[in-house]
Amino acid sequence: MLSYILRRLLIAIPVLFGISIIAFFMVRLVPGDTVTAMLGTNYNEAQAEILRQKYGLDQSIFIQYGIWIMSLFKGDLGISSFTNEPVMDLIIGRLPVTLELTIISILFALLIAIPLGTFAALKRNTPVDYGASFFGMFGISVPNFWLGTLMILLFSLHLSWLPSSGFVPISDGVWTNLKTMLMPGIALGTSVGAVTMRMTRSSMLEVLGEEYMKMAKAKGVNRSRLIWKHGLRNALVPVITVLGIQAGYLLGGSIIIEQIFSLPGIGQLALQAISNRDYSLLQGTILFIASAFVLINLAVDIIYAMINPRIRYS
Repeated sequence: MLSYILRRLLIAIPVLFGISIIAFFMVRLVPGDTVTAMLGTNYNEAQAEILRQKYGLDQSIFIQYGIWIMSLFKGDLGISSFTNEPVMDLIIGRLPVTLELTIISILFALLIAIPLGTFAALKRNTPVDYGASFFGMFGISVPNFWLGTLMILLFSLHLSWLPSSGFVPISDGVWTNLKTMLMPGIALGTSVGAVTMRMTRSSMLEVLGEEYMKMAKAKGVNRSRLIWKHGLRNALVPVITVLGIQAGYLLGGSIIIEQIFSLPGIGQLALQAISNRDYSLLQGTILFIASAFVLINLAVDIIYAMINPRIRYS
């Protein structure tokens, strides 16, 4: 297993290298540059030249990339042009909000998807199955920003149950914190829950038709034990793979939700970096999310092997 983990980490290096190239050069395709955005209506050529020299933007683009890559090897993601703060500090400061949002979204998705997908498979072609299928289609089809906006209209403006926006740290009270995170978590987790539910249903149907399940049933194994231990355990193997990929997408896909609910997370930080053409901050944010995606998938593969001992990595 250790050699497998090391091989996966080695494979991740060229992947991250490729992402760094895309992140660095793509952000520079946007018209204008950091200095133009900083000076705004006060733009003049002399002052712009001074700022370009300060941030190294007067160098060729390949030299800029080389300097950035060398800094990465030292653990330095650069300095934000607008705040003059280290990019890593800005990302670390926003990480708890995005991490909490991702965890709440995944928990909501799991609470809905696993039981519903399992019962839909056990009650195939019944109203339970049809209801689950409707939820699956609804969750996949509805954009999360539209769902989030509807929830604000209903639960904040009409019912006044939850705040429409803003963030309260968990240190100021667990319930107060949850009230600000429930709607964003549900809006973001609905599509993940729908995808996971459909995968759970199809995987469970496949497992229920396996010979070892029929053999266990013929031997008189308790139905609950047969379904929840032997059936669901094997059915969850592909589900975990899908969930790991979805978790990675949640980290990057929280941009719109964080903006709608005014959550100070990494997604909102990336959006600000795009608006300000803050190259260092945007590059650092993209690379951080990509690294998290790679690590999450590595963790999923390890859990994959732990759940299903038949899987062996050579």
